[in-house]
Amino acid sequence: MRICGSLEIEEGLRTCIEFLAQYMPADVIYLEKHEDELGSMRGIARANTGKGEKIDLLIPLTEPAKKANNEWMEALRSGTLPPVLIMNNPDEEPVSKHLLEALNEPLSSVMALPLIIENHLIGGLTLLARGRDRFNEDHARLYANLKVPFFIAMSNTLKHREILQLKDLLADDNRYLHNELRRISGDEIVGANFGLREVMHKVHQVASLDSPVLLLGETGVGKDVIANTIHYSSSRSEGPFVGVNCGAIPDTLIDSELFGHEKGAFTGALSQKRGRFERADKGTIFLDEIGELPPQAQVRLLRVLQSREIERVGGDRTIPLNIRIIAATNRNLEHMVKTGRFREDLWFRLNVFPIWIPPLRDRNVDIPALLQHFIAMKSKELNLPAIPELAQGAFDHLMQYHWPGNVRELENIVERAIILNPQGPLTFDDLILSQQDKKPSLSEQVSETDELDSVISSHIQKVLRKTEGKVHGPGGAAELLGINPSTLRARMNKLGIHYGRERRR
Repeated sequence: MRICGSLEIEEGLRTCIEFLAQYMPADVIYLEKHEDELGSMRGIARANTGKGEKIDLLIPLTEPAKKANNEWMEALRSGTLPPVLIMNNPDEEPVSKHLLEALNEPLSSVMALPLIIENHLIGGLTLLARGRDRFNEDHARLYANLKVPFFIAMSNTLKHREILQLKDLLADDNRYLHNELRRISGDEIVGANFGLREVMHKVHQVASLDSPVLLLGETGVGKDVIANTIHYSSSRSEGPFVGVNCGAIPDTLIDSELFGHEKGAFTGALSQKRGRFERADKGTIFLDEIGELPPQAQVRLLRVLQSREIERVGGDRTIPLNIRIIAATNRNLEHMVKTGRFREDLWFRLNVFPIWIPPLRDRNVDIPALLQHFIAMKSKELNLPAIPELAQGAFDHLMQYHWPGNVRELENIVERAIILNPQGPLTFDDLILSQQDKKPSLSEQVSETDELDSVISSHIQKVLRKTEGKVHGPGGAAELLGINPSTLRARMNKLGIHYGRERRR
């Protein structure tokens, strides 16, 4: 009970030697592990009646000690090895002499208990008593009773140390990955000083707070990168950052994925599972495509926002949470509220601090830096010996392109161009061809009249009716038409189309 009563083996050794000292000479006790491949013994822990301590001391065996050890192993296999070895004249025994010298112990009698499993030496338990001729056969008989508990204790200690080492490695890996994510997502936002200047200003305003943030913008504008930046610029940067694509999880699994479930909560729930919210505790959860959440999940998300607590599916225990919520969508949530597809109270909770991320076509000033960034990044990922150069005129095509897929499309086009021509120069021929293929389709849309201004006016008014006269901002006519709001207003002035406020009178 004293040996196995503590996971800390040094504490078990200390209480053990205090007990042994009542029945036999005992000054210090060592627990050692035999490392056959190294021809050594490794000290794991030691203790006297005053204190115990962990050690990690490798003791290589001398040739005489190895010879004596081999003789013991032969005796073990033949069944003639005693359960306890007594060495009362340590300076005459090669093993005890070498052991005392390596441990820097004074002349002491040695009583060793080999820990043997299936004729294999696992380690040993060595008791020292100052002076010669301190141990006898009665001591050895009592000492032999410690074999099984100490073998269990040593096994537990080694496993415990392995777990602690793995935990330290995991923590070190986490720190490294956190730093890498912070470097990639937080410190190197391409366009932070140009097209995304206003966005980054808002990010710095809200990052230090715990308020919910709603990121708005088209698909591919980099909402996930901005969410990372907010997290790694906040006081929660050492905590987890858990991302969830709400549109990628089936409706039947969304509650289980977000909130977890108890064992037996439904068919197939063979064990308890922590949800994404629990995993994000003391950190940030990023709910991408929040507009895709089904109604029942919207209700449960509202409760999390209100009370910062959840219940697992099939459970009745309330689990408190310390999290920050960042949501993102490319949909018009305000319009979804009006049509009953998104809860109004949830919309109000999420829309505390909205950040609109402009599409790439509205910030083409960032294209040169993004292009350079992606070429360097993809060249490294593809292990190219050198970074390919741009072909003459290729950059002009990129600047003139509409970029319906935004930054993500630019990244994919760069990767495709490098794969097709890794030595360079990069031409982006696929992009040029796609632009040429789209031109006939635009002219084919002119059916009722050949007058261009009439066609444009009709189309703008159609879009305005769809947005209920809204020109600027998320879900506005400028966003749907893919042009800058100022450009749209100038065109509306030219064509005599009234602004949104006048249209609603």
